[in-house]
Order: sequence, then structure tokens, then C-alpha cells
Amino acid sequence: MNSKERFSNRVDQYVKYRPSYSDEVIQYLYQTIGFRPESVIADVGAGTGIFTKLLLEQGSNVIAVEPNPDMRKAAVDQLSGNPNFHAATGSAEETGLADNSVDFIVCAQSFHWFDRMAAKAEFNRILKPGGKAVLIWNSRLTTGTAFLEGYDRLLRTYGIDYEKVGHKNISQDTLVPFFKDGGLHKAAFPLLQPLNFEQLSGRMLSSSYVPLPDHPNYKPLMEELQQLFDASQQNGLISFDYETEIYWGEV
Repeated sequence: MNSKERFSNRVDQYVKYRPSYSDEVIQYLYQTIGFRPESVIADVGAGTGIFTKLLLEQGSNVIAVEPNPDMRKAAVDQLSGNPNFHAATGSAEETGLADNSVDFIVCAQSFHWFDRMAAKAEFNRILKPGGKAVLIWNSRLTTGTAFLEGYDRLLRTYGIDYEKVGHKNISQDTLVPFFKDGGLHKAAFPLLQPLNFEQLSGRMLSSSYVPLPDHPNYKPLMEELQQLFDASQQNGLISFDYETEIYWGEV
């Protein structure tokens, strides 16, 4: 499936069940990387606008660049009332934005879908001199608790193309060539998402590699997810744990 079309049938789950980002992450962008309320920021691969919303709350001007029309519509429906919000029908490889027009680029949960070399050329074109690109992932932890290990095991057993498309295929070493020599910086912050079973199953179905109800893997996957939840829950909740990874620098 074309990566730009993968989430068309999962928009509702994405809006409802994907985690946001912590205050510490936003503070790091504005206090350490140099974002400002007056900054013009391109959120490339903006999806349903989860990260765009956080930048708008800081007063910045944000251009949400998203190729998938269903996801872009979800962002517009939520955020179009903010005068600093702008939606663009474009991709990382062809944003449609003007030369030297943005102070920063953010890619939240999206960079692993890009053609890296084409994106690098495009980012160089649209960034102002000295502008920086920031790649961000809420990286789900796969070890540390019986639940986290069991959840990952379910994805490996029943997922459609989990090991092929997961963003964990991208490491710091593979990102070094994307940035100017010696210019890659990294930070990481913990993030915990408490979920009941409805929220957990919705979170699972927001991932494009998880089978949908018409797939033969769906029923056994959901049955085993219920068993894993029942064995792991405390007071009706499990902790879905992440590390928010931030890679940034000039490109």
C-alpha cells in the first residue's frame, strides 16, 4: 500500500487513541532548540494535527503539510478556527511551500514514511538559512513489563507488515547522514498513556500494520489482546509506555 494512503481507514482511531506529547517535549523545542511564538513552522506529515495543535497553543504559525486527504480533513476540522493554522496538500518530498519560507520543520511520527534523500532536498529548499528540522517519535517500549513484551509479541504474530514498516527500523546512526556533519542532536523523554481495554484496542487499530475486522488475523489478535489486558490490568487500566525521541539539527 502507498504509504500516503495507509491511514485513510484508521483516522477515527488515530484521533481518539493516539497519544499526544508531554509538556517537557514542547518546552525542549521552545527553550533549547529555539522555537518562538513568532516562528513559522512546517509540520510535515502532520496527520490529524496532534502535534500541530501543541505548536498552535504556543502561538506559532503552523503549516500542516499532509498528503492523505482524510487525515488532513481531520486536522482542518479540529484546528481551522485558529488563525495561525494553515493546511497544505503536500508531502515531505513535495511540500508545495515557497523557498526559504519556514523557520523550522517538525516531523512527528512521520519521518519513517519519507523518501529520505528527496525530503532532505525539499527541507533544504523551504527552510530559511539556519533553520532546523526536528524529527520526533513516541517510541513504544517493547520491554520492561509483561504487558509491553506481550503486546509486541502479538504484533509480531498477527501484524500484517509490522517488522517491515515500523519506525524502529530507523536508528540514530541511520539519521546522521540526513543532517549536516556533526549537527545531529538527540533528546528523550518518558511518556505514559493509561488505557482501558476499549482504548487499548483502539490504540492498536490506529496502527497501519494491524489487521482490520475483515482479516483472518483480527479475531485471534483481539482475543489474545483481551487475555493480555486481563492478566496485566490494575484497576481496569494498563500503562502503555513510550519514550519520546527527538532528533534535530540543520539539514
